[in-house]
Amino acid sequence: MDEVTATEPGTNPWIVAMTVTLATFMEVLDTSIANVALPHIAGNLGATANESTWVQTSYLVSNAIVLPMAGWLSTQFGRKRFYMACVVLFTASSMLCGLAASLPMLILFRVMQGLGGGGLGPSEQAILADTFTQKQRNMGFAIYGMAIVVAPVIGPTLGGWITDNFSWHWIFFINVPIGILSLFLTHRVVYDPPHVIEARKRRGGNTDTFGIATIVIGVGLLQYVLDKGQELEWFDSNLIRAASAISAVALVAMVWREWTHAHPVIDLSLLKKPNFAASTLSNFVLGIVLNGSTILIPQFLQLQLGYTAEQAGWALSPAGIVLALLMPVAGILGNRFDPRKVIAVGFVLTSASMFWMMRIAPDVDFSTMVWLRIFQVVGTPLIFIPISTLAYVGMRTEDNNQVSSISNFSRNLGGAIGVSFLASYLARHQQIGRVDLISHLRHGNVFFDRYMSGLQQSAVLSGVPRAVTQYQSLARLQQIVDGQANVLAYIGAFFVLGAVVALLIPLPFLMKRPSAEEIAAGQGAH
Repeated sequence: MDEVTATEPGTNPWIVAMTVTLATFMEVLDTSIANVALPHIAGNLGATANESTWVQTSYLVSNAIVLPMAGWLSTQFGRKRFYMACVVLFTASSMLCGLAASLPMLILFRVMQGLGGGGLGPSEQAILADTFTQKQRNMGFAIYGMAIVVAPVIGPTLGGWITDNFSWHWIFFINVPIGILSLFLTHRVVYDPPHVIEARKRRGGNTDTFGIATIVIGVGLLQYVLDKGQELEWFDSNLIRAASAISAVALVAMVWREWTHAHPVIDLSLLKKPNFAASTLSNFVLGIVLNGSTILIPQFLQLQLGYTAEQAGWALSPAGIVLALLMPVAGILGNRFDPRKVIAVGFVLTSASMFWMMRIAPDVDFSTMVWLRIFQVVGTPLIFIPISTLAYVGMRTEDNNQVSSISNFSRNLGGAIGVSFLASYLARHQQIGRVDLISHLRHGNVFFDRYMSGLQQSAVLSGVPRAVTQYQSLARLQQIVDGQANVLAYIGAFFVLGAVVALLIPLPFLMKRPSAEEIAAGQGAH
């Protein structure tokens, strides 16, 4: 690959934005598109349902390991070179995943795919930060935001449609032409700016192998614990206890090492900047809410209302369209108004939408769920875009790789923790709700006796022998109780998400609004 220089003819920044967004959209889409195909993969490869979940776990673990190191790797190898290598690895491993003839082969290729995919998002964000002037960044990040927040929404729908109409192999094969196009365009229009080239020339000869080891062990095992904890009953499992302990030790060592090392793999000292610290926390919570709500609604529709995966996807799709339309609007608002106020409004709307989701009921209809989901995503662009922009305020241009890497890692970590927490919350509170409801069902309670009598009479009228009406009525009552308990658990989960977001409403005002001088300096730096 040819060495890039900063003296290449200027390219339209919007072409650069569309080019790098292409691969990131493909990677983010792939994190959700495979979920709906797991049963088909298990059946085709002769694996159990539990074994097939490793198709997703292996990807998430390898992806999580690369994310925090992406900034350092960009500096070591050159950002364009590293980005294109990630696209090559992701595209080639996608082809191999589609050709896999056994589960172990597929898991191996998914690990490779995750390693390639982990570097795409951080590299793209850093490229956009250097491509656009500080005044234009809101609109540049609006395009990036489409990839990050729209892809997970349409992933289940697209994955279900492809699996039902073709085969699970095609959820991987579709990445190949996109990857090839991305490589061609990146080679033509993306260039490393002077500070990236200089940083690569100045990179130290001594690699922080201890820091890399703590990142790989700590982050990898943490992702494994978060992904498998609920399935293995958390700390009832010796494996989860051991992985948690090792991960905790490795992560503490990582923080100490990266904070004190002269040339860290992850520059944690950047968190001393109030803007960056606040944006990192906001990204973390945004990951919890975005990933958590994207998981909760399809689960509710499929497990509680009996929707198919494709039907559940159609319920989410209108919200994806709304998100795509609102991203540029949020970019404009971020330019015209104080971005801190825009973020606060985004938090207010997102919190209110989570509390509004508490209106769900066992008989909620399709259109209501569509509108609830649309309301739920309205505030997301108002948070995502200004936060992405404010994170770079007061930063040196040579820190852009690290800023984007840490920002993406915090959002993905928040997403992993959010999904894991909500899975445990639902399981526990479904049990609690069931016990609480059953405690009110006893003979002597006039409402219980009247309801049971009505169920038995309905059974008799439908032709059920009188001798078994009581058993059938009790079974029917159990179904109703289980359904009510499940709905109460979902309502509680949305309340928790709403409360968490509400606590963050004052947070943006701890951040610094970019001054006219900083905007001018940012324009001059490009």
